Amino acid sequence: MSDLNFPDDEPVFPISTAAKLLNVSVHTLRKYEKEGLILAFKSCTNQRLYSLKDIQHIHCIRNSISKDKISIAGIKTILSLIPCWEINACGRTAADCGAFSNHKQPCWLMKIKEKSCEGKDCRECEVYKTYSDCGKIKEKIVAVTS
Repeated sequence: MSDLNFPDDEPVFPISTAAKLLNVSVHTLRKYEKEGLILAFKSCTNQRLYSLKDIQHIHCIRNSISKDKISIAGIKTILSLIPCWEINACGRTAADCGAFSNHKQPCWLMKIKEKSCEGKDCRECEVYKTYSDCGKIKEKIVAVTS
């Protein structure tokens, strides 16, 4: 049998496989993407692919919704509190950051493109990559508020 090791951020699972791994419907994954909770990788043929990190991120979302009873709007609000201006070192502060002042969606959904992320794929952004982990979000919010 061949070695199946691959990086955990490598998008390899088609949407149907990801849905089966997570015990959700394909429709649910598309809804999460439409709401901006996840950013699916799209292949050159426009097929959605997910990595192990994506699967873990979606699992976190599912737990937040089903166990913690946090709505999708609530999750988006929590994600909007991540201090992207600090992480991306774009030279802004919370007071003048359009993504932070919105409080309704994470920075990767904002049409405002800062110099630090202009022309970049949001899936590659440190904010999205690092803070798609529920524990990391809590750590960062605690650090900022301390």
